[in-house]
Amino acid sequence: MTTYDYLIVGHGIAGATLAYELRRRGRRVLVLDAPNPHSASNVAAGLMNPVAGKRFALAWRADELLPAARAFYRELEERFQQQFLFEAPILKLFSSVAEQNTMLARSADHPWQHYVEEINPREAPPAGVRQDFGGVWVRGGGYVAVKEVLAALAAEGRQNGWLRHETFDPRQLVVSPAGVTYAGDVGASRVVFCEGSAAVQNPYFKWLPITPNQGEVLEVQCNGLSEAQVLNKGAYVVPLGEGRFKVGATYRWPPFAAGTTEEARTELSQRLAALTDLPFTVTGQWAGVRPAVRDRKPLLGTHPELPAVSVCNGFGSTGVMLAPRLAAHLADALEGTAELWPEVNILRYYALYVAGRALAGSSL
Repeated sequence: MTTYDYLIVGHGIAGATLAYELRRRGRRVLVLDAPNPHSASNVAAGLMNPVAGKRFALAWRADELLPAARAFYRELEERFQQQFLFEAPILKLFSSVAEQNTMLARSADHPWQHYVEEINPREAPPAGVRQDFGGVWVRGGGYVAVKEVLAALAAEGRQNGWLRHETFDPRQLVVSPAGVTYAGDVGASRVVFCEGSAAVQNPYFKWLPITPNQGEVLEVQCNGLSEAQVLNKGAYVVPLGEGRFKVGATYRWPPFAAGTTEEARTELSQRLAALTDLPFTVTGQWAGVRPAVRDRKPLLGTHPELPAVSVCNGFGSTGVMLAPRLAAHLADALEGTAELWPEVNILRYYALYVAGRALAGSSL
């Protein structure tokens, strides 16, 4: 039997960053992952946005998460000699005069001063951009080539033997006070589940309030549209180079169709048409399923009764910004050097675990 410090299940953005952080600390790690080109992490545009939503809310812990994310992706770039992080301004276009007024009022608040670069209701728009009500330039963000990040780390993992491409079978996991064994030939002090939306079927954590949420994105060719920024107005438009852009994303709650849909293609095409008067051609379409959480905060921590079983999940649509800092935070907590932030600790949902036990009449 081969023994490890950590067995990690899943190599999306959550599992990949956690595995990297633990290995950087000298821990023995084995990752089990069934490759899925349509996973949420592989489909995502990787947007890092410190200001989001119709209310122009400052992202949770943006002052801490963004610097950690930038440092992490720059470190990977140095390691693999490949660009992953593209820092770019985000032009948030207003849909109405009311949105203009909301943003002008909020930009005077202290938390905004570092991120709001300029508000110009009447400035000349970038090439090809429709700007009927003006917009606001947000700095400090950009986008990450998530698929390329995961591919580089996975290739290294396969080469060095710490990643296996296989489907995890929970029936072969044996949990004891001393740790876990898997499939009779793997032993570990702890298993950490980083399964994304598949967590709804996890026998140890299906009590957590994770709801699968499907998002679809398009790749389009739109020659002449400015590539100097990310655009945001009901949809994000992320430049990919040579007149190509990724446009997204839709949000579908269950029940939803498997795979891509004509409905999403039409919806995203209409959103893009509201941003530009230039002709465009749809050249690709993908669908992925995000792990959405009731309070929109990640789920980190250890099972209430099984100290060898932990979870790292629920990053939703903001995983590229959240994952690097939270991977380090969870690693600190697992090794006893920090207490988990209450906002992300799964114990905030302990009442659901108790209710589930009572309903089942036995331990989950």
